[in-house]
Amino acid sequence: MASSPQPAAKVTRRKVPRRRALYERRINFYSFLTALPGIIVSGVLIWLQPWTTESKIALTFLESLVWGVFALMLHEQVIRPLQTLANVVAALREEDYSFRARGAATDDALGELSMEVNGLADLLADQRVRAIEATALLRRVVEEIDAPLFAFDPDQILKLINPAGERLLQQSSVRLLGRTAAEVGLSECLAAPNESLISLPSNSSSARWLVAQSKFREKGVPHTLVVLSDVSRALRGEERKAWQRLIRVLGHELNNSLAPIKSIAGSLGGRLRQMELAPEERHDFERGLEIIEARSASLNRFLQAYRQLAQMPPPVMKRVALRPILERVAFLETRVPVTIAQGPDVTLMVDPDQIEQMLINLVRNAVEAVLEQAALKGAEPGSGSLDASPVTINWINEDQNVVLTVDDNGPGLLNPSNAFVPFYTTKAEGSGIGLALSRQIVEAHEGSIELSNRNGQEGCQVRVTLPRT
Repeated sequence: MASSPQPAAKVTRRKVPRRRALYERRINFYSFLTALPGIIVSGVLIWLQPWTTESKIALTFLESLVWGVFALMLHEQVIRPLQTLANVVAALREEDYSFRARGAATDDALGELSMEVNGLADLLADQRVRAIEATALLRRVVEEIDAPLFAFDPDQILKLINPAGERLLQQSSVRLLGRTAAEVGLSECLAAPNESLISLPSNSSSARWLVAQSKFREKGVPHTLVVLSDVSRALRGEERKAWQRLIRVLGHELNNSLAPIKSIAGSLGGRLRQMELAPEERHDFERGLEIIEARSASLNRFLQAYRQLAQMPPPVMKRVALRPILERVAFLETRVPVTIAQGPDVTLMVDPDQIEQMLINLVRNAVEAVLEQAALKGAEPGSGSLDASPVTINWINEDQNVVLTVDDNGPGLLNPSNAFVPFYTTKAEGSGIGLALSRQIVEAHEGSIELSNRNGQEGCQVRVTLPRT
C-alpha cells in the first residue's frame, strides 16, 4: 500500500539586511546625478562644434574639473558641519563640555541645529558644575557632621564612612572600606529596626546609639545608609532629671517627718529626766531616745548628701592650671600615697571648685579600693606592704582635649557599667553618689568620663576627658 506523500519541509529564508551606502557617498552620488544632465548637454554641444579634437577634449576636461570642484565644495558644505556636530555630541557623551559648533546662526536650519547643540552643551556644563558643587558640599557636610555615618551595599560591604565613623571604630577608612558589617562590628546596626537604641561592642558599654536607616541607589544598586546618634548624654540627662525630682519629693516628705520626730524625741528626753523611774527602766528609755535622735540626724545628713545631685549649680568658668589642682587633691589624701606623674603644662577653662570636688571623689574611690584590696591580702596601710604607687594620676593632651586618668591597684569591679548609676555602691557605707556626681560635673564641662578595669593588671582606671577651651 502506497504511503501518502509527506508535506515538503518549509524553508525559511533568512532576510539579509541590505547594505546602505554611506551618507557621504549618497551626497556625492546625488550631486553627480544633479550635474549629469548639464554635463551631457554641454558635452554634446561641445562635440557638435567645428573645433579641433584637442579643443573639444580640453573643454570637456575643464568642464569635468569645474564640476568636480563644485562637488567637493558641496560635500564640504554639507558634511563638515555634520562632522563638527558629531564631534560636539561625542564630547558631550564623554562629559567634555569645552567643544562648541561653529557657524551657529538663526537664518538657516543647520545654524539653528548648531545653536541648539551649543545650548545643550551650555546646559550640561552648567548642570555638571552644579553637580560638582553639590557633591563637594555634600562631601564636606558628611565630613563635618559629628554623627557616625556608614553606607553598605546589598552584600553588607562598607562603601562609605565619614571621619566620625572612623573615630568610632578607631580605624582609618582605608582599612575599613571594602569590609563587611560583621568584620567592622556594625552588623547590629543593619539588623536593628529603624529609630532603635543599640550598644556597640567596640564602644564604651555605657554609650547608647540611636540607629537611623534609609535606602538610596547608586548606579541602580540599592544601598543602606546608617546614621548613628549618641544619645547617651541625653538619656542620662533625662535620668538625672527623674532622680532629681524623686530626691526633691523624698527630701521634702522626709524632712517634714524628721523635724517633728527629732523635736518630740528631745521633748521626751526632757520630760524623762523629771520622771522617777527605776535605773534599768530609765536607761532603756534614754537609750531608745538616743537612737531615735541619732538615726534622725543620720538620715538628715543622708538626705543632704543626695541633694547635691539635685542642686548642682552651673559651672563658673575660670582659666586655671591643672597641675596645682592635682597637687591639692593628692595632698588631701593621707591614707595611701598618691603619685602625680609628669605631664604637660595644661591650662583649662573650667570651674576649679567643681573639678577639684570631682577629682577628690575619684581619688577617694581609688584609695578606698586600694585599702579594700590591702585588707583582703592582710596588709596594713602603714606597714610598707603596699605598692609604692597604689594610686597614680596621669594626664596627656589629645587634639583639643586633655585626658586625665586615675589608676589604682584595687580589686577592680565586676560590672563597671553600673558604677555611674545613682545610689549604686559596692561599699558597706557608701552613698552611691560620688561617681554620679563626678559624671554630672564632667558633662557640665562638655567632657566625658569612663570607668574600666585595667587590662592585664589589678584595679580600675577612670578616664576623664575635658576640653581645654
